[in-house]
Amino acid sequence: MRLNHLNLCVGDLAEAKELFQNLFDFELEQQKGDAMLVMNDRCGFTLVLSNPKAFGGEAPVYPEGYHLGFIVDTPEEVDRFCDRLTAARMHDGTRPRNIRGGYSLYFTALGGILFEVTCFERKQVTAK
Repeated sequence: MRLNHLNLCVGDLAEAKELFQNLFDFELEQQKGDAMLVMNDRCGFTLVLSNPKAFGGEAPVYPEGYHLGFIVDTPEEVDRFCDRLTAARMHDGTRPRNIRGGYSLYFTALGGILFEVTCFERKQVTAK
């Protein structure tokens, strides 16, 4: 068994679409106005983004610790992702670090959702 799809509720559908397309290389499959869109990661996973405000609801509030985790193959990919975030002014420039067996970067986007990008090949980090 494997996870097929996830419906992530977001407050700003356009912002979420841009984030997943431009930073995580998701591909847009379908969009239904300002209510929802369907994306895929080109590896078999489908992400549905929906805006509860379009259905009369409210912007979502996720509990502390809720996050989306992405895995990459090398520590250099984590570093490059960090540099892209910083260049896009979506990150404060805090460098990735070794934590819980991986080399990880954390940042928030989309109204406070925590994102993690990790490689489980540890990188030797030297203090500056």
